[in-house]
Amino acid sequence: MFFLSELGAVLAQTTKPGGNFMGSLFPLILIVVVMYFLLIRPQSKRRKEHSRMISEIKPGDEVVTAGGMHGSVAGIREKQQTLLVRIADNVKVEVDRSSIGRVKSEKEKVGRTSD
Repeated sequence: MFFLSELGAVLAQTTKPGGNFMGSLFPLILIVVVMYFLLIRPQSKRRKEHSRMISEIKPGDEVVTAGGMHGSVAGIREKQQTLLVRIADNVKVEVDRSSIGRVKSEKEKVGRTSD
């Protein structure tokens, strides 16, 4: 009982009614702003860049799928949002546009050796 009355007295002294609301809100606002610039903004930029890359794919481009398959685009099916990717002679697979991880650069194409 003594402990509770002492705790109540300490709390009454340390808490002020109508305290500084903006001072207590500032850290929360700061955390939200930092989270936006560190997490949300870079992710949205990557998503936009990936969407742009996917929309610019054309037949003949060398691509790498999200699963790691390397091949060249043999055809595009706009209606189904899929690509035909040639991964070997006479072997074509149909993949979703969204499963394309990246388009190979010119340097990567030149450096490729045929088996």
